[in-house]
Amino acid sequence: MADANINIGLNAVIMAVTEGVPRVLTVKRPRIAAGAIEPFENSPTALPFGPFEPRRHRTLELGLRGWVEEQTGMELGYVEQLYTFADRNRDPRELAGGSRVVSIGYLALVREAAPHGADEAEWTNCYKFLPWEDWRGGRPALLDKFVIPALLNWCALASDQSEQNNREDRVSITFGTGNVPWDIERVLERYELLFEAGLVKEAARDNLLGSENGSPSWNNDALAQTGDSFALDHRRILATALGRVRGKIKYRPVVFELLAPNFTLLNLQIVVEALSGVGLHKQNFRRLVTNNRLVEPTGNIESQTRGRPAELFGFRHEVLRERPQPGVGLPARQRR
Repeated sequence: MADANINIGLNAVIMAVTEGVPRVLTVKRPRIAAGAIEPFENSPTALPFGPFEPRRHRTLELGLRGWVEEQTGMELGYVEQLYTFADRNRDPRELAGGSRVVSIGYLALVREAAPHGADEAEWTNCYKFLPWEDWRGGRPALLDKFVIPALLNWCALASDQSEQNNREDRVSITFGTGNVPWDIERVLERYELLFEAGLVKEAARDNLLGSENGSPSWNNDALAQTGDSFALDHRRILATALGRVRGKIKYRPVVFELLAPNFTLLNLQIVVEALSGVGLHKQNFRRLVTNNRLVEPTGNIESQTRGRPAELFGFRHEVLRERPQPGVGLPARQRR
C-alpha cells in the first residue's frame, strides 16, 4: 500500500546575471521552533518554494509560477523542470513524525528585476554559496588553501585501502587534481563530495560530522570558507541548476534569456563567463559566436558607454531551424 504521508513541494532556481555577477533569487524560510514560526529575519536563506495543491494548480509548472509571483512579485518567462529531490529526512520535520517532503525543482532564467511585494526576497551572488566554482580570476585560492587538503585528509580516514583509493579517485575526477582537467559541469558532484566529507555547513547542521562515514569535525570558521548555507537541501538544488546551465550553454541558446534584446558582444561574453565560471579569450569568443551565426548586427551603436562605442547585436532566431544544437559553446580560456 502506498504511503499517503507525502507532501509535494515546488522549488525555483531563478537565475540572472547583473554587471558580471551570476545571481539567484532567494527568500527567507520560516523556521519551526517549539511549535511557533520564527520571524523571517531569523530564518535561513531559501529558494522560492511552495506546496503543490492539486485542486488549485492545474499543472506543476503553473503551481510553481503562482508561488514565485506570490513570494517575489515576478512573472517567470523561460522555465524548465530540473530534478526531483526526495531524500529521506531532507526536511527535519520528518524526523519528528512529519510528512516526507518531495520537491520538484525548476530552473528559470530571467533578466534581473527588483522583486516587489515581498520584502524577504532578494538577489544573491551564486558564488557566495559555491565559491570554489568561480575560476574567472584563476584557480580559487580556497581550493589549495583548504578544500583539497581537507579532502585528502578525509581520504586518509577511510576504513580500508580500497575505500581510500575510491575516495582519492573521486576527489581527482571532481576537483581536477593531478592530470585531470577541471570540468565546469560537475558542480553537483563537487558539492555532494564536500557534503559527504563534512566540509559544508549543511553537513554539520544535519549531524553528519564525525559519523561512521569517517568525516572529521570542523569548526564554524573552517566551514565558513566553503560558502553560505541554504535551508534544507537548497544548496544542492542550486548546484544542480548551475551544472545544468553550464551544460546547456554548449548546445542551447539559453544564455540569451539573460540578455536584453540588443546587446554588445562584450555583454554576451560577460554573461557566459559569469555562468561558466571561467574567463574566455576575447577574440576566440567573438569569432565563435559570429562564425556560428548565433547573432546578427542590428545596425545600431551602444550610446551609453565611456569608451569606444560598441556595435549592438541581437540573437539570430533562424539558427534554431538551421541546426539542432545552436549553443554558444566555450572557446579557449583566457590565460591569467
